[in-house]
Amino acid sequence: MLRIPVAALLLCASAGAQTQALTYQQVVQEAIQNNLDLAAERVRVSVAEAREITARLRPNPVLTVSGQTLDVLGANYSPDTPLGPNQLNIHTDFPFERGHKREERIAVAKEEKSIAELGVREVMRQVIASVQSAFVDILRAKENLKLAEENLTSLTNVVAINESRLRAGDLAQVELDRSRVAAMQYRAAVVQAQLELDQARTQLQQVMGRKQKSTEFDISGELQKDVLMDGQDELLKKALARRPDYLLGQESQARSRADLRLQMANGKVDYTVGTEYTHQRAWGISGSSMGVYFSMPLPVFNRNQGEIARAEREIVLAGARNTALESSIQAEVIKAYRQYEVNRQLLASIEAEMISKARSVRETTEYSYKRGEASLVEYLDAQRAFNDTMVAFNDARANYARSLYLLDTVTAGTVAGQ
Repeated sequence: MLRIPVAALLLCASAGAQTQALTYQQVVQEAIQNNLDLAAERVRVSVAEAREITARLRPNPVLTVSGQTLDVLGANYSPDTPLGPNQLNIHTDFPFERGHKREERIAVAKEEKSIAELGVREVMRQVIASVQSAFVDILRAKENLKLAEENLTSLTNVVAINESRLRAGDLAQVELDRSRVAAMQYRAAVVQAQLELDQARTQLQQVMGRKQKSTEFDISGELQKDVLMDGQDELLKKALARRPDYLLGQESQARSRADLRLQMANGKVDYTVGTEYTHQRAWGISGSSMGVYFSMPLPVFNRNQGEIARAEREIVLAGARNTALESSIQAEVIKAYRQYEVNRQLLASIEAEMISKARSVRETTEYSYKRGEASLVEYLDAQRAFNDTMVAFNDARANYARSLYLLDTVTAGTVAGQ
């Protein structure tokens, strides 16, 4: 009985896992987990959480210990000397914040954390858009490579037939050479199509955050061809309700309002209440006493007017930016929807009117050429027309899929589901 080492089985299993084609959902999830830009943006959330901890802290009391009129310099303290006696002071100050400063600091810190979280979702939206674009690039490159290989196979068969006809004396050498040149051109097209596929695969792995790029990487799936159910107005409503950048703008305005409340609170003076313990000792006699202190700054000049004015203007600025962003999002939705409609019509036109005709012309001309009833030029023209039609068809399918993904991006559809 044949025995295979366990290590070899594990190695084979690992290799199989590495070459397994990934679905669209698997690619998106891996990109969300490992994309380097997204990972860096997540650090902002932890920074905001640390600031929230700082905002919750209360001011520390202050302890002051002092010694006065000490006889360390050799002063002769006596009832006849005005110096002394030795004195020890222990003083404590307790600041009391007014105007709910701590609560307002916490409110600002929470808004900043919400902004950081929305920033992560905005970067996630952009990462998913990059994944979708690279995913479409791979599928389109696969279709073009398949088409190029099909054309090369067809030309290779024609060259083989022409070689047989040349040996039989039924074909001129120049005709064989022309078919060989055409085959070489299509062989170059296969190489170019393979290069485009390899580059698209590398780009998608980069977006996914893979440090090591594998030549065996592959995806499975088809170009998206769903029919959109929502109208333009409904898409705009979804975009304004889900877009992280728009919500971030609203959150920035809320943060500015919280900052204004904090600056107004900072404009109110804080009180400091202190206590002091004093101990004196001289000539064998000692005594202790207590004191109470109260202090506050006089708001004669600085009442935090500048920061209050800044916070008020930032509220206006955030509102203006929000209005501009809403207009920009509306334009994005309109353009994306129009692009979807045009690509849908173009794809339907090519499918209905061009594909079958181009294929039929190529097959008929190829059959006639093999029977000697059509020239090589006619066959190559039919082959070229078929190739151009199929490339246009692949581009139309890819552009239609891109338009669907673009609408998903401008409305943050995939991000909303994460």
